[in-house]
Amino acid sequence: MTSQIRHGSRYLRGVLSGVMMCLVIVAGLCGGAPMPAQARPMFESATHFKLEEARIEDIQSAIKSRRITTVQLVHMYLVRIRAYNGTCVKQPDGILGPVTTVAHAGQINALATLNLRPATRKSLGFDERKARSMTDPADDNPAMPDALEIAAEQDRQFAKTGKLVGPLQGVVMAVKDQYDTFDMRTTAGADAPYANDRPPHDATFVSRLREAGAIILAKSNLGEYASAVPRSSFGGTFCNPYDTERSPRGSSSGSGSSVGANLVTCAIAEETGSSIRGPASANNAVGLAPTQELMSRYGMMGAGINTRVGPICRNVEDVAKILDVIAGYDPRDELTVFSIGRKPSQPYASSASTGRLDGLRIGVVREYMNKKLFSLADAETIDIVDRAIGDLHKLGATIVDPGPEGALFQGCIKRYGPQVQARIFTSQFPELFPVDVRGRPIGDHIAKLVDMAADPALVPDKITLRDFGPVQAEGEGKYMLDRYLRERGDANIKSNTDLIEKSVFHQDPQFPDRRLARQNTDRSMELDMSDRMLRRFAIQQIVLQCMAEQKLDALVYPTSNLPPAKLGQPPEPPVNGRTDVWSMLGQQGFPVMTVPAGFTSVVYDRVRDPSAPPSPAGGGGFERIPGNDRTRLVGPVAAKLPVGMDIAGRPFGEPLLIRIGSAYTGATHHRTPPPDFGALPGEL
Repeated sequence: MTSQIRHGSRYLRGVLSGVMMCLVIVAGLCGGAPMPAQARPMFESATHFKLEEARIEDIQSAIKSRRITTVQLVHMYLVRIRAYNGTCVKQPDGILGPVTTVAHAGQINALATLNLRPATRKSLGFDERKARSMTDPADDNPAMPDALEIAAEQDRQFAKTGKLVGPLQGVVMAVKDQYDTFDMRTTAGADAPYANDRPPHDATFVSRLREAGAIILAKSNLGEYASAVPRSSFGGTFCNPYDTERSPRGSSSGSGSSVGANLVTCAIAEETGSSIRGPASANNAVGLAPTQELMSRYGMMGAGINTRVGPICRNVEDVAKILDVIAGYDPRDELTVFSIGRKPSQPYASSASTGRLDGLRIGVVREYMNKKLFSLADAETIDIVDRAIGDLHKLGATIVDPGPEGALFQGCIKRYGPQVQARIFTSQFPELFPVDVRGRPIGDHIAKLVDMAADPALVPDKITLRDFGPVQAEGEGKYMLDRYLRERGDANIKSNTDLIEKSVFHQDPQFPDRRLARQNTDRSMELDMSDRMLRRFAIQQIVLQCMAEQKLDALVYPTSNLPPAKLGQPPEPPVNGRTDVWSMLGQQGFPVMTVPAGFTSVVYDRVRDPSAPPSPAGGGGFERIPGNDRTRLVGPVAAKLPVGMDIAGRPFGEPLLIRIGSAYTGATHHRTPPPDFGALPGEL
């Protein structure tokens, strides 16, 4: 049956009449004609179910008790999407031109594409831009059922059997537009003229979600080509539901904000640096960036060695249920071979508990929380996460804390960092390890490394946890994108060069130029992953050794020290290794989960000021925006914005993160929906 839902047409008999009945119901809630009297009882039967903040357990209980049908559920989400997913900025020159922010816009522009047939989409009041395909206007292939047709078939099967079609029936999802969906356009946020904007196959995890009964309702907006910039040439500019003048963080902006504003049950995001945890934390949600080798990247535009596929939901238990379905080996992604034998014997969801944390040792990464190293913009977030750490202690965990200005791993890093990083380390300190014009050592570098191994005090203080991060992987971006396009087999877009020459790009001096980013990627002529692979291995070995020496089960720290920035304003300059979101551990393959830790009361914002002294400009290099090197802080400004806390563990240690995260969130209840995006008429 599930294969019919994905690809076939035989299941459509008897479905359309039920679908059309629900269309009439929703029309009355979307600004159209009043709801016909004969339709009201069907809708009112769904009002015994509260959609806002609904968990998977709540949804499935309502379906099984026949308080709601899957079709009604999808419609309730569509009503919210119709109400809240509009343009959230002023764009007088159109979607590609300069924008200005709107306070309390009541819109977030989180979802780019809706999984609806043309007639259904039009009847519900959604414009052409939300079509499943721009290259197939008829969209009448019966092997590509839309979300309502799939929901209707699931209801028909449930009526026959009394059983859900799978563990995720009733889970209505958005998928980041970076991932392939055979029934919806996939362009990574670009306005690119594909001959066929639908890829030929689903990404592996999308197939698994469908087989489990999840309904893919939408493709979510993203920073174009997975950049941290909160806009795309096709999808426009995206806003944070807690303050529509601010960023929802990127690049998985729409995945985070659609969950935060209750437009979907859960969403799938992608993280190369921070793009699962950043958007989740900025939208008061739970996001899991799993162990990289646990999740298949097949069917993903621009995959890389640091790329992770992960879920965002409003609670830890739902994240675990999604992970149960999508995790595991895929022969089409060679990295997932490391997951064989590493998945737990029990479901991930079984680790979710509101119990205590007695017996666990949790280390505080003070390297990321030393106020003296950062600025006023960081201070309140650090205090909020400090209180969260106190809550973990109240739950029974032993907290290993080096103190407000301490460093959890510094001694360990000095002992092991030089030797395991090898030439990456020596290249950081040319004054200690000089080389000639050909890059060959002047003197005996090995002897100096041996001296440092014998006496770690000789190691420069500059080598800290904050100074670790990804190193250059020459040609990776171009290779992975061109390989993806070759496998996709489009007749018009065959390479990154085609994307540069044929696409349309937004032009706004407040945002980095995405064409320049593609051109920079295109300059590479060789593929050299050696330094990145060495750094990945080195950091895993160092951090695991540091954790073992202190008998640590997990680590905690702020997801970001900084509140979400104002749209179009300069980012906070990088200070002592701090950028927007702490990303190093996840980038090197450690699983990391962000959970809601509370809200700010005030924030400090960065503004451009030509009279200010120069400082490092965020988003440097070819993406540097003129004026971002001369800025100043303004504030404090009253602002209630979400703060997230990261929980990091050993590779394949997701069950422990789920246990800690669910115990913490169950005890603290910091998840609160955004007040401007509340229940609509017809919702409880």
